[in-house]
Amino acid sequence: MTDIEGRCEPRFTAVREALAELLATHDVGASAAVYVDGEPVVDLWGGYADGERSAGWERDTLTCVNSTSKNMTALCALILADRGRLDPAAPVAAYWPEFAAAG
Repeated sequence: MTDIEGRCEPRFTAVREALAELLATHDVGASAAVYVDGEPVVDLWGGYADGERSAGWERDTLTCVNSTSKNMTALCALILADRGRLDPAAPVAAYWPEFAAAG
């Protein structure tokens, strides 16, 4: 199993175990951070920063993140719909009047 560094509150041990499993089977290197009520409860990293496995993944290793805004926008829309604050059947202009500015 791949060494995992960082800190993890005991109630989030499953996150540490999942990261270790992914690094042992699928991913070269990764990190995970979880905040609850604004407080960090998980800050873990492990594996390698390159495909050749010559540079270890560090706490501050930079990565390229793609297409995360689509997922977060969808998640936020679903939460708002669940709370009755967003009607998925309503036209976009109902929430964003400028969208219909040109007709």
